[in-house]
Amino acid sequence: MSSSDQGLTALATPPRCIADFCLVPIGTPTASVSQEVAQVQRLLKKSGLKYSMHSAGTTVEGSWDDVMRVIGQCHAMLHERGVVRIQSDIRVGTRTDKKQGFKDKVEAVEKLLKDNE
Repeated sequence: MSSSDQGLTALATPPRCIADFCLVPIGTPTASVSQEVAQVQRLLKKSGLKYSMHSAGTTVEGSWDDVMRVIGQCHAMLHERGVVRIQSDIRVGTRTDKKQGFKDKVEAVEKLLKDNE
């Protein structure tokens, strides 16, 4: 490994991120996954991170490490409950110019919409 490659392994992860994720349990007995979603929401509540469930997943914010850890814990928990395969879609955003939460982003657009009425 070259010295420039070694520098890459020392990079810190971003201090904050917002992630939108959707865990898709595969092979459950029924088409419904509401039980699994409820378990994920319970785990997120215990995590202490800010989160918001929506119709197609959950948005969570915190440090990169905490957010990725809790998503991994969601996988582990569902596996422990008998789900043998889980496919997840994760979209992650970071920014360095200001601190912005997922509620702030929604409020900014809602303000623009209100101003245009």
